[in-house]
Amino acid sequence: MKRGKAKKKEKKPIRLNKETLIKITLLVLFAAILNASIVLGNRFSVSTISGSFLIAALLLIILYKDFIRYKPEIKKDYKLLALTGILLSGNIAIGRATYYVMEGFTQWSGTVDPSLLIYAVPLATGAMLTALLIDIHTAIVFTVITSLVSGVWHDNPLYSIYVFASGLTAAFGVIRCKRRSAIWRAGLYVSLVNVSTALMITLFEGHILSIDPLIILGAALANGIVVAMLVSALLPPFEHLFNLTTDISLLELLDLNQPLMRELLVEAPGTYHHSIIVGNLAEAAAEAIGVDPLLARVSAYYHDIGKIKMPDYFVENQVTSVSMHDKLAPRMSSLILLSHVKEGVELARTHKLPDPVIDIIQQHHGSSVQTFFYQKAREHYDNKLTPPVTEEDFRYPGPKPQTRVAALVLMADAVEASSRVLTDTSPARVSLLVDRIINHCFIDGQLDDCELTFKDIREIKSHFVYLLSSMYHKRVNYPGFEIKGDDTHTKPAKASAPE
Repeated sequence: MKRGKAKKKEKKPIRLNKETLIKITLLVLFAAILNASIVLGNRFSVSTISGSFLIAALLLIILYKDFIRYKPEIKKDYKLLALTGILLSGNIAIGRATYYVMEGFTQWSGTVDPSLLIYAVPLATGAMLTALLIDIHTAIVFTVITSLVSGVWHDNPLYSIYVFASGLTAAFGVIRCKRRSAIWRAGLYVSLVNVSTALMITLFEGHILSIDPLIILGAALANGIVVAMLVSALLPPFEHLFNLTTDISLLELLDLNQPLMRELLVEAPGTYHHSIIVGNLAEAAAEAIGVDPLLARVSAYYHDIGKIKMPDYFVENQVTSVSMHDKLAPRMSSLILLSHVKEGVELARTHKLPDPVIDIIQQHHGSSVQTFFYQKAREHYDNKLTPPVTEEDFRYPGPKPQTRVAALVLMADAVEASSRVLTDTSPARVSLLVDRIINHCFIDGQLDDCELTFKDIREIKSHFVYLLSSMYHKRVNYPGFEIKGDDTHTKPAKASAPE
């Protein structure tokens, strides 16, 4: 029996898809900018340009690899890639150009040694912006790369230490930035660390007994002030251009005098009060499980803004015993309630709320069933005259919560609304209700797409029970203000005189 000849494997041509081309283009572009920053002011040669370009490309590849490990979604998020590249290359380029201008001015005036003014270059600006716009992990890696590049173009390893200390201080100074004044406080910390580090470097170099330390310390002190000024000026444009949400922008939305919150208070006061309580629940649970409590509170405040359109159809806003749904078919009532999610998303986009808040508005009911109207429809179901009733007809369109914050708002919303029907508000009854509501969310699959663990759910339950039990605590009857039956219609309450 003859053996057939083994077929040679055909080599597949290497094809570059669109995503790979975009990444390579961004890498080459930002490496070129870093390359120009490194060789600016030096003697230009083919070897210098080639070597510095390869160094810049290597550092960018290291940054990208760290991104893939820490933020896998960045593979398709070109906006975040572009932002990081702009911050890194722009920070180095502006710092290098600033030093080049100062060097030219001092050489022209002949007053100060140009090498001493290197301590005034505000390279910590990029690290502070990265911490505010992205996260602290990226800011740390950003600082490492910036310090390495700055040491290369200044040809001084001690300067890398100075930039590293300055950048870390700037990044950690705004890690809990709750107001814009915190940027200036962080700038002050940068100045103090710069002065200390510059003093150490001067002592190491043995120039402590000359006039140079005074010039260096003055430059280091001014560095932090310039960093705070640049960050305050550049942060709003970056937020707007890249549509990013920072803690500072979220804090502005917590102001209850915002037009949307004022309209909610006037048009749907019951929903307004409900949203405030949901915000308290969501924020407390968010702190317990380690997610952003500020985003949780803001999203809870705005999650029901769609009820502004038809507030009287929602029970918390009804002031009479007659319901607007009494004369409507269950399916029509369901459609009205379903619409508040869509209306809320449209209002949020009109008022330019951040994308994370809009996503939570859309996801705060997931794909849950409107149980009340579903059961009501089943009771009115007639096999001969109406089509069969299914749960799918009474489900919210979703999507299900995609993040832990969105899941928190969903559970806090459901728990707070359900707690309103409790007649016995003892901690045991509240705990039983919270268990039942959250377990139903879990069994219904509403928590399938987020990353909540069983430990997280246990923490959430305990905090919900504690806060709701505290809100529904009992008080003693004040003498003279007892209300018994219909006595309030015949006899006014009498207040006893204070003792």
